[in-house]
Formats: sequence, structure tokens, C-alpha cells
Amino acid sequence: MSDTETAETVLKTAAKWRRTGEAVALATVIETWGSSPRPAGSRLAVTESGKMAGSVSGGCIESAVAEAALATLQSGQPALLAFGVTDEMAWEVGLACGGKVHVLVEPLS
Repeated sequence: MSDTETAETVLKTAAKWRRTGEAVALATVIETWGSSPRPAGSRLAVTESGKMAGSVSGGCIESAVAEAALATLQSGQPALLAFGVTDEMAWEVGLACGGKVHVLVEPLS
């Protein structure tokens, strides 16, 4: 499955959840640099009840984005999140290089 198909599937799932009355936040990778598990355009939908579809990264970044999505649903305000790993930190955990990822989280209306 291509990244575009995955993003489209996430949007369809989010729209379905909205139609059933669920509050939904959508997180989108808007920029990457260096090592990043998911490319720009990758999406994660999160409902107020905790359902999730898609992926923006994995691991601790994914859980931080899910928490930010829930906060966005509470506040109604979008958030721009920035995550990064230096080359030195990456080397220590066995990665070839560091990287950065910027994620926009916004409530769907």
C-alpha cells in the first residue's frame, strides 16, 4: 500500500468516525529532515474515545502525538509539534543519522 493510499484510508476512517458523532483530531507529518520513519503527508487520526488509525512515526513520538491530539480536541486549537534526534543520539541507539519531524495536529469539524 502506498503512503498516499494510507493517508486516504486514514481520512476515510476519520470521516466515518465523525459521521457517527466521534470527536476526531488529525495529525499530519508536514516536514521531515534526515532519518524519519514516515514521510511528509503521513497521517494519524485520533478520537476522543482513544481510537487511532494511521501512523506519523511510531514509538514515543506516536504516543506524544496521540496525547497532543486529545489535548487539541479539548482546546479546539491546532498544534504544531517538533521532534528531533541529534546525530550523536542516533548513533548511540544504533541509527545511522538523526532527524527531525514536524507534525500538525488539528481538530476535524
